[in-house]
Amino acid sequence: MWPTVSGTSVAALLVSHDGARWLPTVLEGLAAQTRPVDHAVAVDTASKDASADLLDQALTPTGGAVLRAPGTTHFPAAVELGLEHLRAAGEPVEWVWILHDDANPAPGALAALLAAAVDHPEADVLGPTLREWPSLRRLLEVGVTISGTGRRETGLERGEYDQGQHDAVRRVLAVNTAGMLVRRTVLEELGGFDDQLPIFGNDIDFGWRAAAAGHTTLVVPQAVVFHAEAAHRGIRRTPLTGRHTHYQERRAALYTLLVNTRARFLPFQWVRLLFGTLLRMIGFLLVRSVGEALDDLAALLSLYSSPREILAARRERQGRQVADPAEVRALLAPTWLPYRHGLDFVSDLAAAATNQAADVAERRRAAAIERDPSSLAARRPVADDDDESFEDTGVVARFLTSPIAVLLALFVVAALIGARDAFGSVVGGGLSPVPASAGAWWSLHLDTWHALGQGTAVPAPAYLLPLALLASLLGTSLTISALLVLAVPAGAWGAWRFLRVTGRLVSTRGASRWVLLWGATTYALVPVASGAWGDGRLGPVVTAVLLPWLAHAALGFADPSADRRWRAGWRTALLLALTTAFAPVAWLFGLSVGLVVVAAAFAIVPSAMRDRSTWGPPAAAVFTVPVLLAPWWLPSVIHGASEGLLLDIGRLPAPASDALDLLTGRLGDLGAPWWLGMIVLVAAVLALVPRATRIPVLVCWVVALVAGVLAAALGNVTVTLDATETTLGVGFLLVVLQGAFVTAATLGGQGLAAAVSGGSRARPLVAAVAVAAAVVPLGGIVWFGIGGHDELTDTEDADIPAYMVQSAVTGQEHGILVVRGSVADGLTYTVRRGDGVTLGEDEVLTLATADPAFTEVVRTLLSRPTTGVVDALAESGIEYVVLPAPADGAVLAALDATGGLQQASAEERTTRAWQVDRPLATDAVDGPRSWLRVGLLVLQAVAIVVVAVLCAPTARRRRR
Repeated sequence: MWPTVSGTSVAALLVSHDGARWLPTVLEGLAAQTRPVDHAVAVDTASKDASADLLDQALTPTGGAVLRAPGTTHFPAAVELGLEHLRAAGEPVEWVWILHDDANPAPGALAALLAAAVDHPEADVLGPTLREWPSLRRLLEVGVTISGTGRRETGLERGEYDQGQHDAVRRVLAVNTAGMLVRRTVLEELGGFDDQLPIFGNDIDFGWRAAAAGHTTLVVPQAVVFHAEAAHRGIRRTPLTGRHTHYQERRAALYTLLVNTRARFLPFQWVRLLFGTLLRMIGFLLVRSVGEALDDLAALLSLYSSPREILAARRERQGRQVADPAEVRALLAPTWLPYRHGLDFVSDLAAAATNQAADVAERRRAAAIERDPSSLAARRPVADDDDESFEDTGVVARFLTSPIAVLLALFVVAALIGARDAFGSVVGGGLSPVPASAGAWWSLHLDTWHALGQGTAVPAPAYLLPLALLASLLGTSLTISALLVLAVPAGAWGAWRFLRVTGRLVSTRGASRWVLLWGATTYALVPVASGAWGDGRLGPVVTAVLLPWLAHAALGFADPSADRRWRAGWRTALLLALTTAFAPVAWLFGLSVGLVVVAAAFAIVPSAMRDRSTWGPPAAAVFTVPVLLAPWWLPSVIHGASEGLLLDIGRLPAPASDALDLLTGRLGDLGAPWWLGMIVLVAAVLALVPRATRIPVLVCWVVALVAGVLAAALGNVTVTLDATETTLGVGFLLVVLQGAFVTAATLGGQGLAAAVSGGSRARPLVAAVAVAAAVVPLGGIVWFGIGGHDELTDTEDADIPAYMVQSAVTGQEHGILVVRGSVADGLTYTVRRGDGVTLGEDEVLTLATADPAFTEVVRTLLSRPTTGVVDALAESGIEYVVLPAPADGAVLAALDATGGLQQASAEERTTRAWQVDRPLATDAVDGPRSWLRVGLLVLQAVAIVVVAVLCAPTARRRRR
């Protein structure tokens, strides 16, 4: 027993579990205190190493006590065992100094804590500065608090060293239990530490309860304890921590917030932690920390599934809350702190992506130097902070002195001017009106039965999911406007990046920036010059933007690293699925190209195909797409709408294209003059001449050949639907053909430029080719700018009276039967419900099979109408019958004489309308729920998250 110091009695209470590697130093630090402790009690929880023996050897000779407890004894129970021993010994102490077996106190730690207690008699809990062990200088904690999201806040910078900057004794919410000096009476009054916090978070909870009970907690920077944080870092695992340390820490944080938050803020805190956990999970998934994301979810579910524990703990705390709530709230972290951490996380993620891109660039530069030591990459100097040659001359100056940058800027401005018709609401051609809100798209995507027409289970098109995600941020109208307005600039950006990479793969010098300018601008105009943009065909427009990024991701299949090949496979899968959503034929094309490439690789290097990392990534890229698009793919086949898997999106029929149209990049009679596309085709043929780039140009022609064969096969097939006849979709294949031609011509231009720089005498010929090629982007942008498209408008012509539309919006049973045509030429009908047929709904209706029974009702209504037919209309949810102008006189006369049909007013004299005078069936278009589709939607969500994580940049969090 250490000698007792008069005036103040202190008992050291040390808790140990498998801490033999630290205990000798900790016990030496305890014995070396300039102010010795009066009593010493150690509690060992069934250590499997020599911890208990070390404690016996150090404490028993001096009168200390070593208590042995079962391995399931948690930290609060171990502290309580120590307190019971002190009470049973009949030696009451004023202060209890709590230590961990991995916390080594500096010699003056206890003396500094007691001195602060004398200077601040109101203090009931005191804590030291915690420094990292074994570094000894890096700060861990100087007091601690908690934010509203459950984050443990120390107020320290990451990796901050102790330089005396935190030397003031101050009040805090809590101090770590490693070195905590607490009055015994306060510890007993508060019931010790909470048993629901077995190892983590009990210090913050205890400090919060102490503050609410009117007690003061101080941090004493002059007292220093070195802490190894063995449990937090995962160095030591116990039955309490298990393998999921993060789960225990997060659960403790959520529990602490829920049981200590004031009652009136509890509902808000409950919801905030729910959505905050979801956001944290997304953040963890973005940095590929799947385990921590699942730990967060498990911690939330563990607490939210047992609210009785939370309520019981809150009732136990209510009787001790005597302090002013504002005083306690001032000790918590500021409300804005979580948002700052969110910004820091985003910046860290951006830095991770930037660093990864820099690593890739450095690897490419190193490979270029290895292949050609005399290349530009080897001679490129490294910027030196002291070198004046790298002094920043200003962004504006560099921009104005770069003709490439100026021309690109003018091109983008001209493209925005040409896209002026797409500003605001857009409809016309192949583009249907958009719904009023993103909720309509979400509902259409998630519903298993659609109340359209007479009801159908045909699934919504796959592209509605990305549109709904964008519309949730931008709104429906702005989403479509942004896709159209930014199509040309975004296409130029992607094409520039792809062509620059392909050029560097061919030669370390890469392609000339003038050649890249031609290639990027020419490709960016493909959706415009084809006529797809002016006709509102979102498929070719969006896929033209996605195709360069998809091709760039596929280039990763040739990376020498197996890990990077697999990541390229997942990136390709995600981009191919997105492309297929807007152009269903894209998956068939990807499968065909994949088979050709794998077959060629097997023929060239048979041994390489034995390696799964060679053929696995392309296979994963292709066969992951059906999983990602399962809610659209499988139900389409089941419900007889499999034609939609090979049709272009948008209104049908789609424009038909012959072979010449495909080769010149035009959709039927739409688009720019054909000779602009012919120049690109001729340039792609001439690209086979330069020997230096002939092989990559041949690869482009192979891709074009695959696309051409598919286009020839699909373009000659006509699909007959109930509503119309149309050819299979070739819009995406047209984009691929033009992209392959542009890439081949760009590579050929690179080869010609290399030949000229090597001393070739063909300079006049090259100059003539360059002038002819420049006509394509110049002619295309001029044609686009002067308004070479007239299908898009602000509003759609409506022949339905407004009051009928307003009634239709009130419920699905207020349907409008619209009959067009004449008896001589044939009559057709459509059923309008809600706010009309909007984008996405038109494809569902086109692919849906007409209800034979309802068709027979309409046929009878228009030929031999009776009151029984009117009753059938009401049972089918039809409130109005409308015959737009010009209406057939014989049909008009028959409907006028039908009982149960009342004439209704119409906005045009030649348009006639009748109202059904019968009670309407509210469940006329209701249908069954498909649990198969619900399961497929869940599978899709999980698959998207998994694939996104697998292809995301790596930014692993490391513990201190």
